[in-house]
Amino acid sequence: MTALDETGTGAGPSARLLQLFEGHRLTPTQRRIAHSLVRHATEAPFLSSVEVAELAGVSQPSVTRFAVALGYDGYPALRKQLRELGVGEPGTAESHDDVARNEHQQAVLAEIEHLRHLAELLADPAPIARAARILAASRPLPVLGLRAASAQARGFAYFAGKVHPDVRLLDEGGSMLADRLEQAAAAGATALLCFALPRYPRELMDALAVARDCGLTVLTVADSAFAPVAKLSDVLLPAAVGTGLVFDTACAPMMLGRVLLQTMCDEIPGAEARLEAIEQSATARQLFLD
Repeated sequence: MTALDETGTGAGPSARLLQLFEGHRLTPTQRRIAHSLVRHATEAPFLSSVEVAELAGVSQPSVTRFAVALGYDGYPALRKQLRELGVGEPGTAESHDDVARNEHQQAVLAEIEHLRHLAELLADPAPIARAARILAASRPLPVLGLRAASAQARGFAYFAGKVHPDVRLLDEGGSMLADRLEQAAAAGATALLCFALPRYPRELMDALAVARDCGLTVLTVADSAFAPVAKLSDVLLPAAVGTGLVFDTACAPMMLGRVLLQTMCDEIPGAEARLEAIEQSATARQLFLD
């Protein structure tokens, strides 16, 4: 729900700026500029590009590129838009809702919405069940994630290794990546699980092309069904990422990975026995404090 300003006629200054920036793929530097404008919402329409650059701690050309990324000819055109929106007009002081929902809270609320949307997608369990069967049958199972997506791949591989007999994490690029994919295929792999998050590395696309050439079925968890990796994926499972902070947040992709892993457990023979054996070993070695 959009916060109302004190007159009750529309969104407050910060909320209006956030709406203006929503839906645009911004670099970390550009998000820093956006956040500075949100923090100084009532001043924003009257600041020069140099002043914005000083506030954000970036270069003046970065401010110009930021305006162009939003679809404007330059910063003057963006500033004109801010004035037309009435962001800095008298009487547009922040309401209690705007103050309570600062940019950090807005980012959290956006992630909650992404999780709600994911829950709606999961109402039909068939796609996840099909994906789980494909992955569970692959021996070994390579799990790919580069740069921003490496954390997702590593987390999935860590837990998958407790129930799947042979999981191979691929979280580093370079010339060896193609070798490792070919080796996995030669060892009997039939599928590849890929986590792909913005910004998509070129070497990730190259790796997926190699996987396809090796005959692997590529299943990809990506932020959108329209992501560049879609054309190289046999199955694409979408889960949105948050863009409200300087760096993307990936709660929904992580949750989707865990749901996929949960479903895989039902497809892997002896998964429960493997888990029990691992727990017994961990207890005997006193690995954990609780």
